[in-house]
Amino acid sequence: MTKTDEPDAGAVAVTGGPRRRRARSTVPLPLLLPGAVALVFLLLPLLALLLRAPWGSLPSLLTSTEVWQALQLSLLSATAATAVSLVLGVPLAWLLARTEFPGRGLVRALVTLPLVLPPVVGGVALLLALGRNGVVGQWLDSWFGITLPFTTTAVVIAESFVAMPFLVISVEGTLRAADPRYEEAATTLGASRFTAFRRVTLPLIAPGIAAGSVLAWARALGEFGATITFAGNFPGRTQTMPLAVYLALQNDPDAAIALSLVLLTVSIAVLAGLRDRWMTPS
Repeated sequence: MTKTDEPDAGAVAVTGGPRRRRARSTVPLPLLLPGAVALVFLLLPLLALLLRAPWGSLPSLLTSTEVWQALQLSLLSATAATAVSLVLGVPLAWLLARTEFPGRGLVRALVTLPLVLPPVVGGVALLLALGRNGVVGQWLDSWFGITLPFTTTAVVIAESFVAMPFLVISVEGTLRAADPRYEEAATTLGASRFTAFRRVTLPLIAPGIAAGSVLAWARALGEFGATITFAGNFPGRTQTMPLAVYLALQNDPDAAIALSLVLLTVSIAVLAGLRDRWMTPS
């Protein structure tokens, strides 16, 4: 071995050699105690739900007609709201990520507003906009005889309103991370902007679209405030799972717990599907 092939002793001393192990950091007590309290605070209600669940009567509770109607409506409306979010939200995310126009920052802030807006306020806003006497709803009623509030369509609209920002944010972030030079190369080869988006951009951002769709679907499935305000609570027509939980809690707590377990299972499945994005340390 020549002198140049010998390992640098100083480097070995600093790095600890090839078999160096990462030192375990000690957690300060002022951080450990609040962190443990926060963990208990977040997990205790879920544990109580599992402990108080009527496991023996669970099959009969979940096979009742009312539960199946609410579950079927929830799945259909959440899927429809996700489809609406995809059709409208992906182009909006592309505009926010790839184009420059005056007031883009304001538009982005308005798009994310439903994330922090109380859902009941969103339902009131939808009523004022699309109700029979609303800004747009009055023309829909007088011109086409279309009345949206307190219908199944109103459920889809309310869920789309609160769920679409999740998809837009996810897709916009993925678009900003994707290299725009691939699109530019496709256009220089003769492809139109839409063809470049469809053949080049969409495959690149497919993971972001999938993650945003799952988030939007889960948010739509759990929507309560905007739905009950804009669509009402009519069994078989507008009563979704969260509304059924609220109604059952007043009359049949066991049924409310059973329905809550269904929603909890869906939430866990969503987290499992997004484990590579949220549950894997970078």
